[in-house]
Amino acid sequence: MYNRMTRFLILTLILFSAVSISVKAQLIKPVYLDETRPVEERVKNALSLMTLEEKVALCHAQSKFSSKGVARLGIPEVWMSDGPHGVRAEILWDSWGYAQWTNDSCTAFPALTCLAATWNPEMSAIYGKAVGEEARYRNKTVLLGPGVNIYRTPMNGRNFEYMGEDPYLASVMVVPYIQEVQKNGVAACVKHFALNNQENWRGHINVELSDRALREIYLPAFKAAVTEGKVWSVMGSYNQFRGEYCCHNDLLLNKILKGEWKFDGTVITDWGGAHETKQAALNGLDIEMGTGTDGMTRSLKNAYDNYYLALPFLDELKKGSIPESVVNDKASRVLRMIFRTTMNSKRPYGSLATPEHAQVARKIAEDGIVLLKNDGSILPLDASKLNKIAVIGENATRKMSEGGGSSELKPRVEISPLKALQSKYGSKITYARGYASGPPAYGRAIPSKLNADSLRNEAVKIAESADMVIFVGGLNKNHNQDCEGGDRKSYNLPFGQDKLISEILKVNKNIVVVLVSGNAVAMPWVDKVPAIVQAWHLGSEAGNAITSVLSGEVNPSGKLPFTFPKQLSDCGAHSFDKLCFPGDSIREVYKEDILVGYRWYDTKAIPVQFHFGFGLSYTTFTLSKPTTDKTDYAKTETVKMTFSVQNTGKVAGSEVAQIYITQENAPIMRPAKELKGFKKILLKAGVKKSVTIPVKVQDMAYWDEKTSNWKVDPGKYTLSLGTSAGDIQYLGSVQVK
Repeated sequence: MYNRMTRFLILTLILFSAVSISVKAQLIKPVYLDETRPVEERVKNALSLMTLEEKVALCHAQSKFSSKGVARLGIPEVWMSDGPHGVRAEILWDSWGYAQWTNDSCTAFPALTCLAATWNPEMSAIYGKAVGEEARYRNKTVLLGPGVNIYRTPMNGRNFEYMGEDPYLASVMVVPYIQEVQKNGVAACVKHFALNNQENWRGHINVELSDRALREIYLPAFKAAVTEGKVWSVMGSYNQFRGEYCCHNDLLLNKILKGEWKFDGTVITDWGGAHETKQAALNGLDIEMGTGTDGMTRSLKNAYDNYYLALPFLDELKKGSIPESVVNDKASRVLRMIFRTTMNSKRPYGSLATPEHAQVARKIAEDGIVLLKNDGSILPLDASKLNKIAVIGENATRKMSEGGGSSELKPRVEISPLKALQSKYGSKITYARGYASGPPAYGRAIPSKLNADSLRNEAVKIAESADMVIFVGGLNKNHNQDCEGGDRKSYNLPFGQDKLISEILKVNKNIVVVLVSGNAVAMPWVDKVPAIVQAWHLGSEAGNAITSVLSGEVNPSGKLPFTFPKQLSDCGAHSFDKLCFPGDSIREVYKEDILVGYRWYDTKAIPVQFHFGFGLSYTTFTLSKPTTDKTDYAKTETVKMTFSVQNTGKVAGSEVAQIYITQENAPIMRPAKELKGFKKILLKAGVKKSVTIPVKVQDMAYWDEKTSNWKVDPGKYTLSLGTSAGDIQYLGSVQVK
């Protein structure tokens, strides 16, 4: 009896001890869950607990917009959403259809061409904060934006998503956006890396260009996003560069992005951008996302498990043809992004489609609208002198959130120009559609069934009896307009708008042309109309912003982030043969090299319609002659250019002072001028303000192909101060030692 009792007590003690140990173990946090530990320590610990299969599962999609976490360890999935100017409505798990949720309406913010046109980093910061809050509220891990591909030609259907033709402007503007998005615990994903500068044949076109052009024009904004913005993810582009697809391009991803720039985040494919397992594994790709899926069925044709970085990747790892260190690096990068976002318990909760976000959208739109022409006879509108205002044009009523490809949005509110003008001017407003474009459809253009002659005749009749005409036209988000998946077919306005404007001018000279577009357009009527406004795609508050500028409640202060050439053939990309643009369907050679945008027009002395950096105001400004803090500079120093700006008009307004540099007697070809500094200054009427703009001597460098490095030659550099590339008011010079 004693022995049996002893054995019972011993067993009970063992069992109690085991339970105690188990409870204590549960109370002790694993390292990877302990947020007091450094992220790198957490990543290393989580990786050590994962199986090979779990590591591989992190590297490919599990649905249209998500990839796996590690459920066994409580590490959540990665959920992505299209951007960059709003959080896209929810997509079905395994198809491109919308999920038809009732709680995924967002704020549509202005497209990034408008943000770039503000020339105002403060606007970029409030933009990033607001869109980041919306992505966070929707529980997104990654917001797929911003886009910083360079505006090489006005024919690119996706230019409206980007930040213009100048690498310095794009670099300055992209950083605050990224920083503020990521303060919400959402990873920004800068795209499309790199050279995705057209939509035609984007899935395979092989781009060839010099190292100089690559480094000086097409990479700086990406570099700023990584080295200054500390972006947490980068999206590869569809096209090839020097014979390798950019989503697994050794030079771009391994050598430059992860090597030179020390990028520690995640490289994500554009959807369907991977093409081979070993290249994807070895050349820098971390997460493969895709379009072709049959993921929830037994079919093997396009199942997620058969993506290049899925089972085929696992097979290569098990065979030993790819070392496990490769998948360890990829898994570590994905884990790092998850710990920075979803597994950061201190990240805020976000908010969605709030009145505050609507005001942000409106403020950015108002700050970015560009007044291109104004003879003073019409703008700003004086309602007391107007009895009847004819609003003409389909874009006065069309929803610009629809169409456009992956940037399509489902805004809670989208105020049209017509609605806002009616709200302000009431019965004075009459409307005629004037032209019709047809419904938006991805990948194809569907013509309108309406009669073009009837629409035009009705518009001309209404214009004839009006005191003035507000023509709201431009492009839209249809295929072959401002739209992903296809480039424009003509530099002229589509759907007969040029003819319509000409017909209106015959009966009414008092016309304001409001262009809604993300691209430059031809203007055969430019000398005949008294006022032109470049309005961009402005989002939820588009109508209110346009009306505020037309009425004079807001003084326009936007500046063009790209040049408007007089004709398409003047553009550098169109000045050679078809191999330069759009390519021969297989390869494309950037023969204009570093002379992109104003660099081309200025260096070649080609007259333009509207210069880069140009924009008018309802007031006037004067700049004083600048001075520099000294005349001789070492290569590590910064030139400080100081001058005054005075508002010499009668209303408050903002001017953008711009500094361009020119290297005198350069040993190699350099552009006539290059933007290297700018500042937006708000001034009340009559007020003068002293302004200092720094220009780093290192920013005067060019890429030396002989040494494969940046080089600043000693010698004389001219600093030009003005208000656009075509309005240089003062020249100064400094000596670099």
